[in-house]
Amino acid sequence: MIHVTEKAATKIQELLARDGVTLEAGGLRVGVQGGGCSGLTYAMRLDTQARERDKVFEENGARIFVDPKSYLYLNDTTLDYQEDLMRQGFVFHNPAAARSCGCGSSFTA
Repeated sequence: MIHVTEKAATKIQELLARDGVTLEAGGLRVGVQGGGCSGLTYAMRLDTQARERDKVFEENGARIFVDPKSYLYLNDTTLDYQEDLMRQGFVFHNPAAARSCGCGSSFTA
């Protein structure tokens, strides 16, 4: 499962509304790609609907779409949203990450 905090869910809902995508169909697509300073990089973008093989998770009123390969690296991850003086954006809390870079956008599993 991919968990979504209330703050992350609220931000996903705001972004979908801004783009005119309904909450019933749309969601945030999260995934993993090769690259980054630690080997794997998190990827995310808004999507209007799930794909056929996606795993779909809904928590706190927001939907997350994950392809099967990325799910192997993201299972039990919590997606949060932070806003403070130093940074603003989504944050992955991934228990499968053995090591991550300073910016938090790449990791080693």
